[in-house]
This record gives sequence, C-alpha cells and structure tokens, in this order.
Amino acid sequence: MNTIEHTAHWSRIARLSLALALAAAPVCTFAQTTRYTIVDLGPVGPSTSQGQPFTISAHGLVSGEAVVANPGNPTESVSHGVLWDRTRKIDIGVPGLGGPNSVAYGVNRWWQAVGQADTKTPDPDGEDFCGSAALGLTHSGNTCEPFVWEYDTMFPLPRLLNKAGKEGSNGVALQNNDFGWIAGTAENGEADSTCPGTAVSPQSIQFKPVVWIRPYPWSQYRVWELPTIGGDPDGIASAINGRGQAVGASGDCGPFNSIEQNNLTPLHAVLWQDDRATDLGNLGGDGKSFGIYASGLNDHGEVVGTSDTTDDASFHAFLWRDGHIADLGTVTGDAFSAALAVSERGLVLGISLSANFAPRAALWQDGAATDMNTLVPTNSPLYLESACSTNEKGEIIGFAYLKSNPNESHAYLAKPVDEK
Repeated sequence: MNTIEHTAHWSRIARLSLALALAAAPVCTFAQTTRYTIVDLGPVGPSTSQGQPFTISAHGLVSGEAVVANPGNPTESVSHGVLWDRTRKIDIGVPGLGGPNSVAYGVNRWWQAVGQADTKTPDPDGEDFCGSAALGLTHSGNTCEPFVWEYDTMFPLPRLLNKAGKEGSNGVALQNNDFGWIAGTAENGEADSTCPGTAVSPQSIQFKPVVWIRPYPWSQYRVWELPTIGGDPDGIASAINGRGQAVGASGDCGPFNSIEQNNLTPLHAVLWQDDRATDLGNLGGDGKSFGIYASGLNDHGEVVGTSDTTDDASFHAFLWRDGHIADLGTVTGDAFSAALAVSERGLVLGISLSANFAPRAALWQDGAATDMNTLVPTNSPLYLESACSTNEKGEIIGFAYLKSNPNESHAYLAKPVDEK
C-alpha cells in the first residue's frame, strides 16, 4: 500500500469510535450464510473521511455525525450531530449548544439522542476535551458538554462537582437505554496529575465514568459517578443496557486519541453493576500500547471490547462471559481487530485490520471471524470498513467508502436477506 492509501485508511480508522453497542446472547441463532442488502445512507464527510454513524435503535433510527464546511469559513470543517431516519438525514447540530461542533453518539427507540456539543462558554482550562483541534475541525476554544436531544431541543447534562462544589466544564454522553439512562464521562473540576502536560496535550482535569439518571420524565437529570479500578484517576462508561449495567474503561489521562476519540489511556476493561466495578481482565497486554476497554454489553451481562495482546504485540477483539475473557481473533490474514457491538442473538460486530491498518467490517459468530464484504452483493458500490451497531431486526449500520472514490466516506445500513 502506498503512503497516500495508508494515510487515507488511517484517517478513516481515526473516526471509528469504539463506543456505542448492543450485545450478545450465549447461543447464536444467525446462520453463517446470512447475507445482507446494503442501503447507502449518503456521505458523512469530505475527502478528510470524517463523520460516521454510531448507533441504530430498535425502530431503525441511526445516530452519528456528518462533517460539513464551516459556514463562517468554507476552508474549515465542522462536525454536526445527525440522525438518519432511513435515508432522511436530520441535522440536530444547529443550533446545538451554541458552538460549532457536535456528535450524536447514541439514540433510543423514543427518539432521544445523546452526545457531545460545543458551547459558547470559553474553556477555563484551555482544554480540547472533545478533540476538535486534534481531529482537524474548527476549534472554538469553548467547553464541550454532554447533551440530551429530545422534542427537537438539545440541552446539556450536569458534570461532577469537586470538593469545593465547583462543577467540571466538559463531558460526553455515549449511549442511552430505552429507560433514558445515559452512560458517559464527566469532568469533576480536580487537577489530574497523570495528564502528560501542555507540550503533549491540553487536558488537565480529571474525568470520571458516570451514569445520568432522570427519576421521572418531568424531572432534571442527575449525574452519578462510577468507581474506577485500583484507584485509576480517570474513566469512561461507553455503554449501558436495559438492566442498568454499564461497561467501559478506567486508566490514566493521556493525549487525545483520535481512534477512541478521548483522552483516556485505558488500562482496564470494566463492568459496573450495583455501584461495583469489575475488572474484566485482558488478553495478555498491559493497556499501555493500544489499550484495554469494553465497548458493549447486553441484558445477559455479556461484554465485548478490545485488548492488547501478550507483550502488547497487537490488539484483538474479545468476548467476556461468565467471568471469562475470550480472544476472538481476526479475519484470516489480518493482524488486528476490535469488537464494537454484539447483538442480543450473539452476533459480534466490529473491524478487522491488516498489518498496515487497512480496515474491513467484520462479524464474529461462534468465535469465527468473517469479512462482512463477502456477505453483501458483489456489485455494491460501497466497501464496508466497520460494523458499528445492530438492532433486534438484525439490521447493521457502519462506515464505508465509495469503491469508485476511496476518499469519499459513506454511512450504510445493512438489512439481512430472508433466505427461506
């Protein structure tokens, strides 16, 4: 692969956030020969290959982001949170919370979307918490707050308080369940001694894994801090199921990671239940290379994620079940993999990557990996790079590029073919 192709592939990988997922049941009921038709949801960004879909709801509503030209400066780009109602795209980023950038990470069956959005308030610590500058977007220098969007209105969620009662400035809401519970991360206003310093990263404040809960539909959301593993100063809750269990990671502060799109060095994959944190283990690595984190779970408490392997030689997708972690491996011939989601029927979704990081959408079934591109019509105009989320109908959404123009990125919806 030449340098230009490698750069284009890596730019696309940088937008494959490993947040947001559904989960798996112990016995898979999908046939290995299940095939899919592809619906092109349209472009999600310019030649920089930014923007993507993240979650599909039970009714087929898709949350994500689209990168567009900055109205104030067409030479710059901004990210807008969007919802796809099949092929109709709804921009929820305007007016947003007043700033230029937003992302819709999660959505439930009630059309409640959650994510992150810039505000009009200058960040008092000069941070780039949501990574606008790191990702090459217009950087306002303002705070980036977690939000809920409902009834055509976006409003911010509370952050944590420090010992002096000061509220943290930034946060991200990553996934919500059908009861309105939300998983994410929020700053607490306390200085973080593990951050690498301004020469490497502007991040300087602790951020904790949290769940937001609204006791009644008419009440305000409250933020609940979740414990970390072994006193880790930072953490993120990336997914939540219908039982209120959450998964994610804890670790140290680090420079903004454009693949995971956060400032966490994830050292432990975590399951939270009843205010108790469980370390899910690893595949032999220490988390200091590519990281160890959980991406999704189901109502059975089964978890998928990604872990460094022995000696940090690579990273592989994993499935955690009944206290045991299993290496899911890669598509034949590949070197790396990541699990992004897993369905209630046992189908694991994610990406498999070659040694030079060229991605392809992957499905795991009974521990075996399949290139999803082999399960769609050969005349499809799209090459599927990730499988991000699925719903109870077996529909899958993800990220792809146009075969006729690999620099043009699209969102897709894959619908299972009834093979009676």
